[in-house]
Amino acid sequence: MEQSHLKMTDEEWLKEKVKLSSEGIYLIRFSYTHFGYITILKIFFLLFRLFFLCKFKKIGKIHAWCTPAGAIGYLLSKITGIPLIIDSYEPHAEAMVENGNWGKKNLAFKLLFYFEKKQSRHAKTFIATTARMKDYAKQKYDVCPKSFYVKPACIDILDFYENNSTDKELKENLEIENAIVCVYAGKIGGIYLDVELFDFFKVAFDYWKGRFKVLMLTNTSSNTVKLYCKKSGLPEENIFVKFVSHKDVFKYMALADFAINPVKPIPTKRYCTSIKDSEYWAMGLPVVITSDISDYSEIISDHNIGSVIKSLNNEGYLTSVKEIDNLLKNTDRNTLQDKIKKIAKKYRSFEIAEAVYSEIYTQEKL
Repeated sequence: MEQSHLKMTDEEWLKEKVKLSSEGIYLIRFSYTHFGYITILKIFFLLFRLFFLCKFKKIGKIHAWCTPAGAIGYLLSKITGIPLIIDSYEPHAEAMVENGNWGKKNLAFKLLFYFEKKQSRHAKTFIATTARMKDYAKQKYDVCPKSFYVKPACIDILDFYENNSTDKELKENLEIENAIVCVYAGKIGGIYLDVELFDFFKVAFDYWKGRFKVLMLTNTSSNTVKLYCKKSGLPEENIFVKFVSHKDVFKYMALADFAINPVKPIPTKRYCTSIKDSEYWAMGLPVVITSDISDYSEIISDHNIGSVIKSLNNEGYLTSVKEIDNLLKNTDRNTLQDKIKKIAKKYRSFEIAEAVYSEIYTQEKL
């Protein structure tokens, strides 16, 4: 949502501010800047403002999401003496190197990894996205967090349940009535595969004799997608590309037979959870995923609710396509959806997050 054409108008902002206020939330907005010296200067300005906010509003806890925000939380906690809670505690610095976005000599990596160590030793409570994160912290930061909780990428399951009906008119407009449809909601490249993703689509297209279609919900330009299609030999008319707001994602997901989450299978992804899979599961969709991604890969394999790509080549893609085909052919659609939704509720419901927060903040009041 950092794109300028999606920026809220003053009227939209005031409306949102009133809504948040009614929920006890006071939101301070800052413009987004890619990492650089300007960003570092802006952080000092941010700290200055937050310091006085903490004093005047008598803030009792600093609750930071992820380690980049945790770096600011750490500095603020050191300045004010207010206890720090790190939420969605998972590795970011090393992940950026493994993805190829940063080098180990990059200033951004050095700073973030330094602050990951500092906040890991300073914070009072940690809420990790996976239980494995405790091992990572011991190995990389030389610390064993004592007050440690696990809360994966949880979602409002009911929100997805209520938006699970197929829009027949939209299906007709997209000309996918008799197709095998895969949905992908996300970016291309970065922490996700790019060329390999389209190679998978090409294998699926060949296997299903041209009946295969892709709904790609992304902010990647259509021209870029066309270039990837050309590289992989995938007919571009078989892929629909659109960037939609989150409230409209449901109606496109509801048209799909299965979904894909092409996370790059790098070592640090064992310690992170992806919100995509939670949303796919809540819609009752089988998921194709790469190996060793959080506990998703294991759950998908153990419960037979999708396919795990074992190798990033045509042989590996074909194996996954066949597994999805077998699942769709030999399982009643409603039965499969109900099974997957139950797994979503068990492993990714907001109830998990609510239980963690309730325990943490109840203890704080004792």
